[in-house]
Amino acid sequence: MLCAALLALGSVQCFSRDSKAVTTTLTTKWPSTPLLLEASEFLAEESQDKFWDFVEANQNIESDPYYDLILKRASVLLSPVQLNLLKLALSLRAYSSTVHSFQQIASNEPPPPGCKAFFNIHGQTSCDTERLKVMLDNAVERPKPYLFKGDHKFPSANPDAPVVILYAELGTKEFTRFHQLMLAKANKDLITYVLRHFLSNPSKGRVHLSGYGVELAIKNQEYKAKDDTQVQAGADVNATVIGENDPVDEVQGFLFGKLKTIYPELKEQLKELRKHLIESTNEMAPLKVWQMQDLSFQTAARILAAPSVDALNVMRDLSQNFPTKARSITKTVVNSEIRKEIEENQKHFKGTLGLQPGDSALFINGLHIDLDVQDIFSVFDVLRNEARVMEGLRSLLIDTPYIHDILKLNVQPSDSDYAVDIRNPAVNVSYVFFFFVCLFCFLGERIENKPFFFSFSIIVCLSLVISVFLSVCRIGVVFVVNDSDEVDGMQDAGVALLRAFNYISDDVDSQMSFDAIISMLNRVPSGVSCAILTPSFNFFSISQGVLEKRYPYVEISSILGPDSAYDNNRKEGKAYYEQTGVGPLPVVLYNGMPLQREQLDPDELETVVMHKILETTSFFQRTVYLGELNSDHDVVDFIMNQPNVVPRINSRVLSTNRNYLDLSATNNHFIDEYARFLFLDTKDKNAAVANSFNYMTKKDDGIIRPVTFWVVGDFDQPSGRQLLYDAIRHMKTSNNVRLGVINNPSENTSNEKSLIARAIWAAMQTQTANNAKNFITKMAKEETAQALYGGSDIAEFAVGGMDVPLFKSAYESPNVNFLLAHSAYCRDVLKLQKGQRAVISNGRIIGPLEEGEVFNQDDFLLLESIILKTSGERIKAKIQQLGMVEDRASDLVMKVDALLSSQPKGEARIEHTFAEDRYSAVKIRPKEEEVYFDVVAVVDPVTRDAQKLAPLLLVLKQLVNVNLRVFMNCQSKLSDLPLKSFYRYVLEPEVSFMADSSFAPGPMAKFLDMPQSLLFTLNLNTPESWMVESVHTRYDLDNIYLEEVDSVVAAEYELEYLLLEGHCFDVTTGQPPRGLQFTLGSASDPVIVDTIVMANLGYFQLKANPGAWILRLRKGRSDDIYKIYSHDGTDSPAEADDLIVVLNNFKSKIIKVKVQKKPDMMKEELLSDDTHENDSGFWTSITRGLTGGSKPEEPKQEKDDVINIFSVASGHLYERFLRIMMLSVLKHTKTPVKFWFLKNYLSPTFKEFIPYMAEKYGFQYELVQYKWPRWLHQQTEKQRIIWGYKILFLDVLFPLAVDKILFVDADQIVRTDLKELRDFDLEGAPYGYTPFCESRREMDGYRFWKSGYWASHLAGRKYHISALYVVDLKKFRKIAAGDRLRGQYQGLSQDPNSLSNLDQDLPNNMIHQVPIKSLPQEWLWCETWCDDASKKKAKTIDLCNNPQTKEPKLQAAVRIVAEWSDYDQEIKRIYNNFLEEKERGTTDSYQQTDKKHPGETNLSFSFLC
Repeated sequence: MLCAALLALGSVQCFSRDSKAVTTTLTTKWPSTPLLLEASEFLAEESQDKFWDFVEANQNIESDPYYDLILKRASVLLSPVQLNLLKLALSLRAYSSTVHSFQQIASNEPPPPGCKAFFNIHGQTSCDTERLKVMLDNAVERPKPYLFKGDHKFPSANPDAPVVILYAELGTKEFTRFHQLMLAKANKDLITYVLRHFLSNPSKGRVHLSGYGVELAIKNQEYKAKDDTQVQAGADVNATVIGENDPVDEVQGFLFGKLKTIYPELKEQLKELRKHLIESTNEMAPLKVWQMQDLSFQTAARILAAPSVDALNVMRDLSQNFPTKARSITKTVVNSEIRKEIEENQKHFKGTLGLQPGDSALFINGLHIDLDVQDIFSVFDVLRNEARVMEGLRSLLIDTPYIHDILKLNVQPSDSDYAVDIRNPAVNVSYVFFFFVCLFCFLGERIENKPFFFSFSIIVCLSLVISVFLSVCRIGVVFVVNDSDEVDGMQDAGVALLRAFNYISDDVDSQMSFDAIISMLNRVPSGVSCAILTPSFNFFSISQGVLEKRYPYVEISSILGPDSAYDNNRKEGKAYYEQTGVGPLPVVLYNGMPLQREQLDPDELETVVMHKILETTSFFQRTVYLGELNSDHDVVDFIMNQPNVVPRINSRVLSTNRNYLDLSATNNHFIDEYARFLFLDTKDKNAAVANSFNYMTKKDDGIIRPVTFWVVGDFDQPSGRQLLYDAIRHMKTSNNVRLGVINNPSENTSNEKSLIARAIWAAMQTQTANNAKNFITKMAKEETAQALYGGSDIAEFAVGGMDVPLFKSAYESPNVNFLLAHSAYCRDVLKLQKGQRAVISNGRIIGPLEEGEVFNQDDFLLLESIILKTSGERIKAKIQQLGMVEDRASDLVMKVDALLSSQPKGEARIEHTFAEDRYSAVKIRPKEEEVYFDVVAVVDPVTRDAQKLAPLLLVLKQLVNVNLRVFMNCQSKLSDLPLKSFYRYVLEPEVSFMADSSFAPGPMAKFLDMPQSLLFTLNLNTPESWMVESVHTRYDLDNIYLEEVDSVVAAEYELEYLLLEGHCFDVTTGQPPRGLQFTLGSASDPVIVDTIVMANLGYFQLKANPGAWILRLRKGRSDDIYKIYSHDGTDSPAEADDLIVVLNNFKSKIIKVKVQKKPDMMKEELLSDDTHENDSGFWTSITRGLTGGSKPEEPKQEKDDVINIFSVASGHLYERFLRIMMLSVLKHTKTPVKFWFLKNYLSPTFKEFIPYMAEKYGFQYELVQYKWPRWLHQQTEKQRIIWGYKILFLDVLFPLAVDKILFVDADQIVRTDLKELRDFDLEGAPYGYTPFCESRREMDGYRFWKSGYWASHLAGRKYHISALYVVDLKKFRKIAAGDRLRGQYQGLSQDPNSLSNLDQDLPNNMIHQVPIKSLPQEWLWCETWCDDASKKKAKTIDLCNNPQTKEPKLQAAVRIVAEWSDYDQEIKRIYNNFLEEKERGTTDSYQQTDKKHPGETNLSFSFLC
């Protein structure tokens, strides 16, 4: 067959044409970063110990091969799986942004002149080591620098030492010199040593990125939209990188990769045969409908027929090149077994995973990977975390089959739902029924001239909430007030309230007393609520006024004064508060469960309580139905007898922010080998301590105990002994617990000062568990310690059954290695200071406990119950299956719990039990006896997801050991071609190099041997946080026609910015502060970019490159009216005035900011009618340095004298139209014009030329750029995305200073002064559109709005065209029109048949909610819809598509608009002049050196959920 094919080729190869290709590369804006530094950041994420070990191993790494040496040195610190993940990280350049962020931070210092490395000591910088001592000596006079979360801090035991930050490049001689100096001082605890990367001579190259997709979509050519301008000749950078080994392997059934290997002598002939087959395939004749019906199943059958080792390659080839493969696929016969099994599995997919035919899903070890949301960087994080856990379990000697069983255990800590028992006399109750809301309220004393505090807005709010739910709630109050007998209600506001409450309760009832308190609190001025009340404010007069009004004949002093008999529950309230341990006041308990602090905001509280009531209602309904609760039961008793009710709640225990020890090492080290112990790393130290324990238990019964407590403290001090005593008391009540002790001495270790600690240790080493327990219980008592330190003999305290001689020999031994080891462990691993206490429960560190902080028996009970509930019992059940002895099994439960619980909290794992995978799944089995990833994919091979999934699975297969199953989920009865695009996912498992060790070109997307008769558009599919732009290409990427291309269309893109997203709310109202503005910048340049907060979700968006940036409220009205109240997700401490945000990776960063109005600005509004923005801050970029704009020193034009025109364009043809539209505007107006262009889709050619044109014609312009919000329904076609940008974000695209904006389509010609349109009276409407013409009668059959849905919806109103409109931005924002439009869009766009003309269907559909002012017909004339007679009155002419004639745009422009050709020629002359000046090098004054106009800005947007 091969010979015949080659012979046949001889007769046809003379007709073959040159192969055409499209390539795409994406680079960073910042310089390339060294791989060594990126590798160090990978190690830092493993642990800081590994980072510093890697630093030590790479003091000088200037030899070749550089990359191999990095891997070799990293392999000492990493497992084989981790090493492969490091290769992927370096291939992705995942840590390039991290390294560059340090470079940006260094630039802010700035570096001293001439220094290749330098250090900073509390704000002073130098590279002179001679100055180091002097700078350290006076460092204490200056504040310490702020350290970022990603900083590399050398382990140090002296937190008070001066901070020295070294900026240097790892691996250089300069680094080695400085590092050795800093290391010597850090090891002596003289400094706190911090290392930050710094490149004194950055690379001139850029980082080539991967981890993104490129789509080459086939364009509809119904309307010709291709420019006829000839492309200038020239060489493209990446046009020469197409090698012969790049083509895909399989063409029409021939596996050319294998054929070249088998027949190397036929290499040239095979190349020609392959070329001929591709060209014959690529001529894409349309398929009949019946041929397309089974394409999905046929593609699956083709994939399943391939050997499993090749199946993923076949799937990638077929899905990514589907348009050219479809015809050959139609010939495939689908086996009935395949079809039957797929259909059976689809029932399972729908029932268990909610997947419909055609849907896709990916699971790694049961974790769902959402391909629409998660990118390769988040997948990389999943792989890394999973590898860490699986290898940890393997290092604990658990066999591979059990590892995946243990992984499936869901042990993540859940949000706290523990409750305290509220059945206490101190709880004053009112409003009785099913639900119980209890409030602890602190009402502090007034002491001389110091302020006193109230927490009463919660009471007022609760009263309103409860009044709504009066029939089902009761409310109680616990007064936590000054309980001193010397303080009375005439002096103290809290005592006054308590006594007034008690008096009215006794006289009437508790409900009346509660109403009275609300009445008192309502009289407090609103400005004082929830804040400090100064002594000048007399609360006593308020309480007196209320009491006198209700009880005019009673002496008030008898109620509030020193002889009052109404002090009930005063001491009890405070005691109950302290006993329950519920945390800082005020506290609200719902059925005993504390609400979170953020839920106590008055605006949140009503919603929170309502949700709680609804949840509890369903619980009660279920219990009543099951007979667990009936009318004979006391409801409060029933609630308080639930298993989640504990005697005491400890916020430390319940916190979901938890720190765990790494207990995954297995070794034979013990702490009595102190000299060796000191040199172990953290992981091995943990193992050595665990190996050395003998535990106390309730009984010696040999069972597995799922809870292990390590009590840490100085047991020769009362606080340490009390902690141990409480732990022992709890242990004696539970057989689930075992108890070990770690001594952390307050002073240097000696026999004389460690009597109790040595006695405890000796007993545990020499006695039976029961005798040791009894003896240690005695040792923990205070009287025992006093007697021992008073000179009593230790033997006097022996308990029955003890081997006293053996005990005494151990006790009196001079060997104190265990004490030294414990002390070192507390210092180096637990990070405790001398004498500090802590509790470690199954590896979780709780502490350090503060001096005087109570951690009692009830806290140990709570801790045990949490472990048993979340992890202990489940892990114990799995470990029991391994059949180990009790001690080893209990150890394993503890270590496995620490390992699993330490993982980031995520979604629960999903178990896959697919019954049928014999015929319909691709299966790749893992290597035996190695840890493997269990990967399950469900996919329809002819979908966009398959185009992305196949290359991802191929890389996973190369990268790690996988047990892979890919289930086909095909659609039947297709009526259209399911994929109309070619696709490439740029992802490589390892960095590629050339023979000279330089980086190989790429990574890049390569579309080879593409059909030449089709018209393509190129789209990038990048991670959500990337903002990319096209920076170099000769060709029109929106209209790629390979017939007219020399050989290769080489598209070069640049990652211009990373995205910072956020949500902002006003804490007072709970609503987003619409119109609030933030700025992002540095200390030297505070305003680099700006944004406006949107109403919906309070969403805002900023852009920046990697580094540390300062987020502020913009100077002006935002800063005048508001202040920042709190923030989350930033890199600043809570009390910081300026928010520091560090962008140091390629993943999305989302922050939350709460703001509050300043006290004297409570009635001010940001978007009031008289708002006048000051251009000196936010919008200086409008003219600053902008060619064609006014100079900064020139008088600023009044905003009313500028016509602001917005337009969008994509592709060379529409950019040509756009330039002509601009010229037509400028020819007809005397008013200054400013054009606003959407930057996202502009070509490099247009962006390069526009400054020159602005200079020549004297107009201003600005490029706006932003990212479509991830949660707003995404469009997939470029044209529909552009339509969305025209209408969905008008409220945030432009600064508040712009009152009106005119949108003019790129393909319009303007014949009048647009000042008239700008000044047109919209009569209160937010925008004005021109209705569609109805005068050309022959087009009546095409007027879709005249019948069906549109006729009934419009109800006699006009249907408007979106080619020209005017927007009153003030009105638009004030009525939240943008939010409404986005909300409607979100609902309608889910239906693919809705909004077919998105930009005009949406406003017309919303005409009842957002009114449209109809502009006079002459404002837009279009030959398609308007008759010829009306043309002479036309103020603008639009080149509408004609559905009847389908005339090409260029042809129509020349025919319809007489002046169009003249405009076109004028623009061509200007452009040719530009090219000539560019060749001569005289265009510098028009170009921005960073390819970014200072006028460019990035604004926010949001949408309605």
